[in-house]
Amino acid sequence: MRRMSPLLWIAALCVAIILICAAFGETVAPQSPDTQRLLVGDTRPSAEFLAGTDNLGRDVLSRTIVGARTAILGPTVIALGAFAIATLLGLVAGYFGGRIDGAIMRTVDVILALPGPLIAIVVVGVTGGGYWTAVGVLTLLFVAPDTRIVRSAVLAQRSQPYIEACRIQNIPRHRILFVHILPNVLPLILSYVVLDFAFALVNLAGLSFLGLGVEPGTADWGRMLFENRQILFTNPASVLLPAATIVVTAGAINMLGDHFRERTAP
Repeated sequence: MRRMSPLLWIAALCVAIILICAAFGETVAPQSPDTQRLLVGDTRPSAEFLAGTDNLGRDVLSRTIVGARTAILGPTVIALGAFAIATLLGLVAGYFGGRIDGAIMRTVDVILALPGPLIAIVVVGVTGGGYWTAVGVLTLLFVAPDTRIVRSAVLAQRSQPYIEACRIQNIPRHRILFVHILPNVLPLILSYVVLDFAFALVNLAGLSFLGLGVEPGTADWGRMLFENRQILFTNPASVLLPAATIVVTAGAINMLGDHFRERTAP
């Protein structure tokens, strides 16, 4: 059995810290993330404010810690929702084939041909933005590539001897799909759920940076990049800290997803 490398352990530690911040943000934050200190304004890191303050005098470190909640919640919903839909579509398309497969995959091809980030920007912008609107749009956009992955895994299983044995015994097709095929493709599905999470994290942060994600004033990494870009040279930590958190979180989760996929690959 392959052991995890030290780099993977570091990645796992980073993810664990982010999860703790997401679950207990207000408790572990050194200051209140929403308290405004207009007389203080934006300041550089100090003993009182370890990452300085933003232009409204809010503690940057506390807002980064509390912002882990929106950074984790949205991508989790996107990754799980996309693969719940994609798993059902991929199972049906891969097992039944024929016209059903053709209809599903042509729809998938159309979605894949569209510029996903641009579609998300247009839809969220036209509908007035909002965090959950962005989550819903990204979930639908993530369904298309995930459906192809599940379908290819089901096609590989459909010709296996155990499936032929199930057909000979006249086992119902829904039971073959969900009791016999699904458990065999589930490890692959779960590994891509992790990778989807990393991509969704970056996409949501990008929408928030454009002002199309969370509401103004919300502690969110992408929103912090947007709000603090004007004080980059006054307090670089106000921009570099949330940016580094996005990169480290997405990279760590991506590494763990790749490792899980390699461990579960046949």
